Amino acid sequence: MIQRKAVAMTEITTIDGVLEELDEIIETSVAEGSPLAIFAFVYRRTTAKIGEGIEKGQFEDPRRMERFDVDFAKKYIRAFWRYRHDKPVPFVWKIAFDAAEDPDGRNPIILQHLLLGMNAHINLDLGIAAAETVPDGQIQSLKKDFMMVNTLLEELIDEMQERISRASPLLFLIDWIGEQNDEAVVNFSLRRARDFAWNVAVTLAHADEEEKEHIIRNMDQQVLKVAKRVLDPPGFLLPNVLSLIRTFEEKDIRVIIDKLK
Repeated sequence: MIQRKAVAMTEITTIDGVLEELDEIIETSVAEGSPLAIFAFVYRRTTAKIGEGIEKGQFEDPRRMERFDVDFAKKYIRAFWRYRHDKPVPFVWKIAFDAAEDPDGRNPIILQHLLLGMNAHINLDLGIAAAETVPDGQIQSLKKDFMMVNTLLEELIDEMQERISRASPLLFLIDWIGEQNDEAVVNFSLRRARDFAWNVAVTLAHADEEEKEHIIRNMDQQVLKVAKRVLDPPGFLLPNVLSLIRTFEEKDIRVIIDKLK
């Protein structure tokens, strides 16, 4: 396992700085053959998309948006390197990182690795970062820019689904399953997750410090339940379809990342 010094979070102040850190995470994960590179790559793409939106003037307050996006990204970057140095991380991040080492032999598919990262970063980190971005009592001033991100990210959905399909040719079966049931691994909704995160941000913005700690701990436990369903969905049909998808998808992480590019 490649080791490095813990990231000095205070040194990351721009989106370009975030992209450099994400590049290092991707490079490290690919070198180790770790599927953690999958989420890191997709997240880098979305971060770059937000950076483009800032440059194009698509946000009401570009400087605040960059500060928000940087603080949000740092929560993932910090969790990644803390985990590698055997330091505590939120439960929902630990299950996502543990899945890459796969101690229980579940062999998650590419989509599951991606959703585990999205679940932790959006359902847990995003609301916290939003509440920390604005002064007390001013959370509503962030709402328009927060929701604008939905529009930018949804533009990436079809693109990323097509790219993932290059490495996972039977991924289309997930769409078919989605018409049959509502299991979490199938119907993880980016917009619904971000709406949840906004509600969390509003709740945290009106809580005192002691209440915030309690809310975040409870939220970590709640989001962990979603992660467990993504990783080990109940029933008969979905687990067997995932097994079929896994059989025919690319296993080499370097090749997977090349196909996502």
